[in-house]
Amino acid sequence: MGSVSNLYSARNFVAIRFKIEKIAKESGITLAYRNKVAFHRQPMFSVIILQGVVTVLIGLLFCLLQGWQAGYSAWFGGLTALIPNVYFTYKAFQYFGARSIGVIVQSFWAGEMGKLILTAVLFAVLFLGVKPLNVLAVFVGYILVQMTSATSLLLTKSFLKR
Repeated sequence: MGSVSNLYSARNFVAIRFKIEKIAKESGITLAYRNKVAFHRQPMFSVIILQGVVTVLIGLLFCLLQGWQAGYSAWFGGLTALIPNVYFTYKAFQYFGARSIGVIVQSFWAGEMGKLILTAVLFAVLFLGVKPLNVLAVFVGYILVQMTSATSLLLTKSFLKR
């Protein structure tokens, strides 16, 4: 058992990694490292949770104040902002580290393009597929969830320290 634990020790891993890097450098090969972050550990995950809570609260508030139609319209508007933001967060903050800079730029681009396309598709599906729909409630829900992401960054202490 002792030899197996030594085989997988951190020191052995580092030594093997340095040997691989040395061989690659001597051969003229560049190694691309892609350091990934789990979705729930990404820096914007707490903002996504906050947006989800705001989406539910907006739907409930509109339902109580203006009726069922306004409630589900505001909820769909919030989801139209939330779902593309989840996609963007997953794609854009997936990688970290200086060695992954090319992949980071590519994933930010893919995340932003996907977010724009998803937003357009969700609005099209919403306006074509959901009848009756309170258009004002849809846009109020959408704008409030988008404002949540913008203002939550200003209120986050860890964001201000960077």
